[in-house]
Amino acid sequence: MIHLLKENTAIILPENGLEEKLTQAEKENRKLSIKLGFDPTAPDLHLGHAVVLKKMKQFQDLGHQIIIVVGSFTARIGDPTGKNKARKPLTAEEVQHNAQTYINQLSKVIDVDKTKIVFNSEWLDTLDFSEVIQLLSKVTVAQLMHRNDFNKRFTENTPIAMHELVYPILQGFDSVKIECDIEMGGTDQLFNCTMGRQLQEVHQMPAQIVMCMPLLRGLDGKEKMSKSLNNIIGLTDEPNEMFGKTMSIPDALITEFIDLTTSFNPEEKSSLKSQMENGENPMNIKKIIAKNIISQYHNKTSAENAEQFFINQFQNKNFEEKVYEQIAISKLKHQENIISLLDLCHQLKNDLSKSAVRRLIESGGIQVNNLKITNPNEELELVPKTKIKIGRRAFFEIV
Repeated sequence: MIHLLKENTAIILPENGLEEKLTQAEKENRKLSIKLGFDPTAPDLHLGHAVVLKKMKQFQDLGHQIIIVVGSFTARIGDPTGKNKARKPLTAEEVQHNAQTYINQLSKVIDVDKTKIVFNSEWLDTLDFSEVIQLLSKVTVAQLMHRNDFNKRFTENTPIAMHELVYPILQGFDSVKIECDIEMGGTDQLFNCTMGRQLQEVHQMPAQIVMCMPLLRGLDGKEKMSKSLNNIIGLTDEPNEMFGKTMSIPDALITEFIDLTTSFNPEEKSSLKSQMENGENPMNIKKIIAKNIISQYHNKTSAENAEQFFINQFQNKNFEEKVYEQIAISKLKHQENIISLLDLCHQLKNDLSKSAVRRLIESGGIQVNNLKITNPNEELELVPKTKIKIGRRAFFEIV
């Protein structure tokens, strides 16, 4: 059991804390309270979130109580973790909308019916100013400046607002209020989670242990998976989209994806890694990973269909046999059925900026009726049955 709970974990603080917590809970015949907090800043969960959620599910399957703390108060402040500037605070309405979306998506990984979900505005909104000052008095500025991003910004003379310094203290206070045994998060949350330990000790409570999971890198192979960086595979993505995105990951991420995103057992994971080392085509390994991911968040039939779609759409070189998303001329903004290639592609792929579309065109990433066009300003006549390929995965037909 200990081996299972420690699998893939990056940090456990203190080192023997998990064994001690489990032993103590057994002696007291009680469940451990396992905390995961999140600020509902963007309303979609992705595979990066699932790394921690899957670890929570292991505790849940063993009978322990997992607690999701929704930062309904702290999201209105803004957590600067990993940023070189303050994060934009959210309105109460944005927080509520995003939180509900998160909660609906949690069922993709954990059993929501057995999960305790709390909102930290329940206790933080009720603190009067003297209580806030008392709470702040438990932490020194020197302790806060140990946090890497604060230290870096201070050294570089980048402004740090007072509310940012307060944020980790409030997150730590959440652990006091819910009497947390174990707090989980990514490695970037280590400082904030250890603040919970400190405040619990100040309040003469048993200190929680901290378990940090690795940060899954996104499709760019560089930065952590993040919606703001547009490098995610969302838990609610359609199967074909999930498959295509997984196939696009750099080969250097394959081992990371095997360990952190698949549901294979240790022997199966080891076998896949061995195949890689022995020269197996990385594309074949990615297909196995993609099907496993889709099976987890959709089903096996969807995984099989997505693989076949990918083969037909991207490995079959016949331009005419691709599946195209049909777009009516009436839905496009144009003048007398004439439109520049840049404007057309930007309307078809409105998730890309105009400058990104321009770069894609100039680099030869656009085809119109199987012909590559590299002039963004080239004017096209909008006529039915015109077929446009944008990048590697977007196919459209004008109707």
